[in-house]
Amino acid sequence: MNEANIFLQNLSDTLLCPATNISLSVLRLDVIDPVISGNKWFKLKYNLAAAKQQGFERIVTFGGAHSNHLIATAAAAKKSGFQSTGIVRGWHGATQETPTLKACREFGMILHFVSREDYARKTNPEFQQQILAQTGPAFIIPEGGQNEFGRKGAGEIARFIPANATHVCVSVGSGATFSGLRNALPGYQFLLGFAPFKKGEAILDSLRPLIQATDNYNITGDYHFGGFAKLNEMLKQFMQQAEKEALLPLDRVYTAKMFWGIRDLIAKGFFPPGSRIVGIHTGGLQGNGFT
Repeated sequence: MNEANIFLQNLSDTLLCPATNISLSVLRLDVIDPVISGNKWFKLKYNLAAAKQQGFERIVTFGGAHSNHLIATAAAAKKSGFQSTGIVRGWHGATQETPTLKACREFGMILHFVSREDYARKTNPEFQQQILAQTGPAFIIPEGGQNEFGRKGAGEIARFIPANATHVCVSVGSGATFSGLRNALPGYQFLLGFAPFKKGEAILDSLRPLIQATDNYNITGDYHFGGFAKLNEMLKQFMQQAEKEALLPLDRVYTAKMFWGIRDLIAKGFFPPGSRIVGIHTGGLQGNGFT
């Protein structure tokens, strides 16, 4: 992946920043690759390196029928010379194949569908051994890349954040990027996570043990728009305006909700005057293709 393509785009004079005394920029991680984009690459890079170092030929990972992590892993595995297997949450994807799952197959990923009850056991060692009994020897990457390798890679995103930034905003899924970033960012930069699912702020309870240094962070669950991957007409129009007026394509699952939330919090006075905000574009634009 070409990390040299990453750039900072100023959004201060667009509809996304309704205040003249605040600076807003977006870190364009989405330009790394059309599929292995955004934070996905950073969470995968050290996992793939570890798999290669340990002599594995197959990657096993987990995700839903619309998972950006699943398709990014399928593409990255193929590019890196690995075979791949995806454990997919729920049976519906087996009969109603989504564009994401179709693309995973095209990248050579073998898909195994499991019930939601079994999927909930994805971190259980006994369940993982059952999977490996079917796939053969494989390196397991947790859902969303949430392990020490994923957090290490996500922490590298911090080097693209300007030193004068006061606030860093990022979408939250598994929490690997959020926790990795908090461990890597300077303590004076406030990290605000936007969870696009109901009661998303509760994920902090599981992330706190992974965060080493500071309490200068929080996660809001106020901008889920009805639940994970839910999209209403208002958010759809916001995405269209962002692309037209700011030349900023947003994905419907994560970044659109985050930038809506940033704009709303700016309007409500959450950010003090003089704040310099950086919102991280975590990619995932392929997710706009599903209905």
